[in-house]
Amino acid sequence: MRMEQRQLLTPRMIQSMEILQLPLMALEERIEQELQNNPVLEVREADGSEAPDSIPQIVGDDPVRQDRAEGEQQLVMKEDGAEDFDRLSRIADYLDSEEFGADGFGGRLRDRMGPGSSSFEGERDKKMDAMNNTASRSITLQEHLLGQWAFVETTPAVRAAGEAVINYINPDGYLKTDFETIQKESKTPLKTEDLHAAVKLIQTLEPSGIGARTVAECLLIQLDALENDADFADDHDFDLERALVRDHLKDLEMNRYPQISKKLGRPIEELQQAVKRLARLHPHPGKQVGGEDAPPITPDAKIYFDEETGKYEIEMANDPAPNLYISGMYRKMLKDRLNCDKKTREFLSNNIRNARWLIESIEQRKSTIHRVIRAVVDAQQEFFEKGPESLKPLPMISVADQLGIHVATVSRAVSEKWIQTPRGVYPLRKFFSGGTHSSDGEEMSWDAVKEKLRIIIDNEDKRDPLNDDEIVARLKDQGIDLARRTVAKYRKILDIPTARQRKQF
Repeated sequence: MRMEQRQLLTPRMIQSMEILQLPLMALEERIEQELQNNPVLEVREADGSEAPDSIPQIVGDDPVRQDRAEGEQQLVMKEDGAEDFDRLSRIADYLDSEEFGADGFGGRLRDRMGPGSSSFEGERDKKMDAMNNTASRSITLQEHLLGQWAFVETTPAVRAAGEAVINYINPDGYLKTDFETIQKESKTPLKTEDLHAAVKLIQTLEPSGIGARTVAECLLIQLDALENDADFADDHDFDLERALVRDHLKDLEMNRYPQISKKLGRPIEELQQAVKRLARLHPHPGKQVGGEDAPPITPDAKIYFDEETGKYEIEMANDPAPNLYISGMYRKMLKDRLNCDKKTREFLSNNIRNARWLIESIEQRKSTIHRVIRAVVDAQQEFFEKGPESLKPLPMISVADQLGIHVATVSRAVSEKWIQTPRGVYPLRKFFSGGTHSSDGEEMSWDAVKEKLRIIIDNEDKRDPLNDDEIVARLKDQGIDLARRTVAKYRKILDIPTARQRKQF
């Protein structure tokens, strides 16, 4: 036996860290799960009506008020009470109806029961509305091709081979799998000649270029389709374009226009016009169909300039925490020791404690993110005023020291969080990076250095582009001393080609 001190993470701390790290949309999903699993946790409707606080307390000496559950109000009749009596009459009819008697509980419980429940007086079912407003799943490339393949006239053997081939076409639209593998993995025997015939027919399907084995074959298929379309074939020089695709794709990639011009005996101007027409083709035809939808981005906060204060202010996004509260009915049941057995009280106690932890964790998440964003705004004010080239280095550890929290907490607070700024929507993590010092002692983040490099290349003479050594010299003139290999690395990160490839003839 020995005495020692250990740092342990309690379940409450683990939950708090998980909630802090969740992006806003994931947090909403987490809250929906808790609402389904925890019967004591409820959410007030966002209709502007007054609702109880997150953890309400019964106050006052009014015995009638103390007997009421949260959310209940006294019935106050107006002078002209006809409307109120009509409402009560409708409620009475509804309570006597079979619809209410199906489960024996009230409208609130029916709403919580999910599908199969109905609302009083023709109110819209919110879950059904949400399902109806949800975008349907986009059709996959295989489903798109199989739908066309069903109408292709061919033999049963070729049809079976085509169905097998379509399942091996990758999301870009290419067939990279050899016939031997397709035959080996097929449940039915397939002949090689049937596979060849099927591929030729598949390459006639839409989008044009599907089923090609190489980029050159894909572009040639699309050129054949264009040549057979009188509406799009007028301005094309198909002989020149086929020659470029078939024999000079690598030369085009390396920007070797003089060599291509010499080999084909065509002026550079004609080659450039042909390349512009080739740029209309799709090197990845499969991406025109289906594919994964881009995930939506919901900013956690909005940064705006307040003209009255002369400062950049923060407006946090509407989070669901203020709308969550613990049911007063269940809290009263927990206190009722006469009519509530021990097992039920333990169940309610655990769920109330979990609900309280969730609400407090969400509030703490909002407070922490707000404090971190405030530190970012104060440190990066020049970014909002002048642009990305003025981004300052901001290590997470310095923000953690400033706020008096652990650097891991800052990392979780900025993970997958986005902010809307006057210059666009950015990930919060963008504002945290290392940097360097210019010759005059000014701090610059690496993102600011990349932005200056991009500006230098954008303003160069494209007929005589700058190589990496010349870019190093230009940056040094601005007080930024970088090695050539660093410039080359940043140029690749920015997806900027070499000087040879950027040259315009």
